[in-house]
Amino acid sequence: MVHHPTRTDPQPNEAPAPSASQPEERATFGEVLANREYRGVFGASVLSWIGDYLAKAAVTALVYQQTQSAGAAAATFAISFAPWVLLGPLLAAVAERYPYRTVMIVSDLARMVLIALVALPGLPVPLLIGLLFLTALGNPPYDAARSALLPSILSGDRLVVGLSLNLSAGQAAQIVGYLAGGFLAALNPRVSLLLDAATFALSALLLSLLVKARPAANARAARRNLVRETADGFKVVFGIPALRGIAILVFSVALFAIVPEGLAAVWAHHLDPGASPTERGFAQGLIMLANPAGYVLGGIVVGRMLTPVTKRALIRPLALLTPLVLVPALLNPSLTAVCLMAAASGFCVAGMMPVANGLFVQALPNVYRARAFGVMQSGVQVMQGGSVLVTGLLANHWALHQVVGLWSVAGVVLVLVALSVWPPQDRFAAAIERARRLNEAPAAG
Repeated sequence: MVHHPTRTDPQPNEAPAPSASQPEERATFGEVLANREYRGVFGASVLSWIGDYLAKAAVTALVYQQTQSAGAAAATFAISFAPWVLLGPLLAAVAERYPYRTVMIVSDLARMVLIALVALPGLPVPLLIGLLFLTALGNPPYDAARSALLPSILSGDRLVVGLSLNLSAGQAAQIVGYLAGGFLAALNPRVSLLLDAATFALSALLLSLLVKARPAANARAARRNLVRETADGFKVVFGIPALRGIAILVFSVALFAIVPEGLAAVWAHHLDPGASPTERGFAQGLIMLANPAGYVLGGIVVGRMLTPVTKRALIRPLALLTPLVLVPALLNPSLTAVCLMAAASGFCVAGMMPVANGLFVQALPNVYRARAFGVMQSGVQVMQGGSVLVTGLLANHWALHQVVGLWSVAGVVLVLVALSVWPPQDRFAAAIERARRLNEAPAAG
């Protein structure tokens, strides 16, 4: 079970710096998909995502069936986030030291073997969770390498369109994977795990056949101490006020939007303890796909229909609404209401996160992009995994709807605090101008 960058994940090295020269021509999806290398990366990503969500739905259900413990099921879901706690930024920096294509292929093959081992029958739960942790160690270098490779394949507006296509495909893969995974979890969870292993094999094959070999970005002679390089990423993210404000808000929001998805297996059982395994599997799939479905809708409505000024103005209210729409969980809502709440939370995230990401990228000097990616990705993964683990453990002692509702009330308070330190517009403008000057300095020299 692995985790690709979620919809709440800002990806600073997956976006180009704004051009200071003449406007570029608008690219089309057809032009982007005509690029052979992009098709390789895109296809590999989609395969991995579908398999990932199949496995995630299956393995949480498998552990819950074996243990009847909400905490164990939540720990199983959250373990894919664990490598980001301390190792994420370090592993992301390692990806710069080797050819990106090689890093991705090796990560795919290692995860293929490990997830196939998870499918073996009779494994004790602690060993199963340990194998899932080892599998998840491949996520940071793979994600960082993919993020750094795409700008070498696409440039200008083609890169923007390619990233947009990746994002849309990722949400669609999540919907398909969770829905299918919910059904398979009720029938034979191990089939989902074997399918996940197969997707890693196909992903590695696509990368080998369609993506060119390139040298490592960080030449051996130019390397410094890896720990110091990683620490520099933290310094730039939290040392620049504009970036720090975005990071605090993003991390706060990440604590709450993931909860319905992470506790879906438990929530499906909570809603109808007497339901058949098939009915519970269907309910679990619906809850898990509701959030990404809302995200897709939010991306269309906010991303395509509103002006840039309006979208920027909506960052703060949509951030506050992300936990607020989950507060009605206190009323022990029906399955339909739970899905609507999760979808509304996803809608809000889709409306605010890409705009915050755009601000982050513009205010970030190019030289720190890979390391900043590791810092932000790690923070988001830690918040998401920690929130699922804590709420799952709490649900072992209190009713699930009360846990989610009160957790969301605390979220409203936390986001209000994060918004109180949101930088004013002139602070963002100054940071963006400073980054532009630093990025242009080598060319000028």
